[in-house]
Amino acid sequence: MADDIILLDFWSSPFAMRVRIALAEKGIEYEAREEDLSNKSSLLLKMNPVHKQIPVLIHKGRPVCESLITVQYIDEVWSHKSPLLPSHPYHRANAKFWADFADKKIYPTGKLVWGATGEVQEGAKKELIESMKVLEGELGDKPYFGGESFGFTDVALIPFYTWFYSLETCGDFSIIANCPNLVAWAKRCMQRESVSKSLPDQYKVYCFLVELKKKFEAK
Repeated sequence: MADDIILLDFWSSPFAMRVRIALAEKGIEYEAREEDLSNKSSLLLKMNPVHKQIPVLIHKGRPVCESLITVQYIDEVWSHKSPLLPSHPYHRANAKFWADFADKKIYPTGKLVWGATGEVQEGAKKELIESMKVLEGELGDKPYFGGESFGFTDVALIPFYTWFYSLETCGDFSIIANCPNLVAWAKRCMQRESVSKSLPDQYKVYCFLVELKKKFEAK
């Protein structure tokens, strides 16, 4: 099975983590190829000539790009185990909405919290906390965003848990103080082997982001 499934990957990418989690949930064996994003492979450029970004899932020689699209593809192709998207059209649409919310609200503002300074960072921090509170409101008292089962929105959002230490350290605030239920949800997700084995250590991510920030500042 692994021979015809290749994942072009990068260890700290929250988008690649989504794909790793989805494959693990399905119990699918694959070959992971770590990319050097400063010197992208010819295979990556060939398989994703439009965006030239990871992750790229190569299945039987054909590429699937963009993380949320890839997670949905995995769910549909290997539908025999651990469904990630609900069967009901409304609930499917709702799951996709909140996954898209993570991409539009958590990722860009989170980058500014650990990557910017001054007023820009402070504004991003306030917006990020507001967005996290919106997510917490959607979660409510459910164990997972879709209800009782770990699903699509959880897969989309949980990789950003690897940023929590970096966000708190760089932004000088406490996520658990602002969104305790969201942190409890993240810890619940981390109890799943598919998640814990797919996400890198938060301190390792912090060191990587600090070095990345230094490189940007040096330019």
